[in-house]
Amino acid sequence: MHQIVFTIAGIWMTVLLAMMVVFTVRARSSAVRVQAIDTLTLVLVAVLVLFSAVTRHAYYLDAALALALVSFMGTVAAARRLAEGRIL
Repeated sequence: MHQIVFTIAGIWMTVLLAMMVVFTVRARSSAVRVQAIDTLTLVLVAVLVLFSAVTRHAYYLDAALALALVSFMGTVAAARRLAEGRIL
């Protein structure tokens, strides 16, 4: 039963990943592109967590946490740059 759920989740996340790549490439404004890249990294974090559950290794959870933190910092920096024209 778990294998079926993991397979369906993997297929769903692969479809989401492909859709977000297309959306990121086709985005017209910088704000939409930043949001699309943030969503893309969110899906990548979910893929890492799913892979961690499938393989039963906690190493991928550390990578998912690090990717989520870097993504958050990048999104905040990009939003400040777009809003105020400065990062710090």
